[in-house]
Amino acid sequence: MIDETPKGDLEPKLEKTEIVFQKEGKGEADFNDRLIVSQIAAGQKDLFRLLVRRHEKAVYGMGMSFFRNHEDASDFTQEVFLKVFRSLSRFEGRSRFSTWLYKIAYNTALNEVNRKKEYQSLAEEDTEKLVNNNDTPERTVLRNAASTAVRAAIEELPERFRICIDLFFFYDRSYQEIEAITGIPVNTIKSHVFRAKILLKEKLESFVEN
Repeated sequence: MIDETPKGDLEPKLEKTEIVFQKEGKGEADFNDRLIVSQIAAGQKDLFRLLVRRHEKAVYGMGMSFFRNHEDASDFTQEVFLKVFRSLSRFEGRSRFSTWLYKIAYNTALNEVNRKKEYQSLAEEDTEKLVNNNDTPERTVLRNAASTAVRAAIEELPERFRICIDLFFFYDRSYQEIEAITGIPVNTIKSHVFRAKILLKEKLESFVEN
């Protein structure tokens, strides 16, 4: 999707270096991110492409939410990773690497987005794009019901708070991480996520009853 080699004075020389990670849990993913960052800091700048591969889809998804077209979302993704590469030495490890990355992406989007275009949640994407081809019909229906419930919750929120729902449900961020990314107070985030959970529960219960 994007050129994985950062541009500019810090451009790394690509070498044949490969690290392959098996299926990861949340803690393992962050550990592996930190491992890659530490190796980049030690001089293996070619490993930055691994960070791009691990997080490109999430950053691109955020770009699509803000810009609503492939070209702008791709340019946004390229810019975010360029900023991440140039700022990597400032990552202090106080949060998950992905949280630090999403904060850079979020701030970049806010600075660049055309204010006339509204933020659109990932839940508002066509349901076909959210369906795994390996899902059973029952799981597909449940997934669509969940997406509808989250969309209903999002429609009740002011535009600037909709990102909270995305970060919680689609990016697996904690309340504290969402606050760190967006600057929105934790209690405000909790109230919006709580409302979304209620609507989600009601929608799924209606599905089960039917």
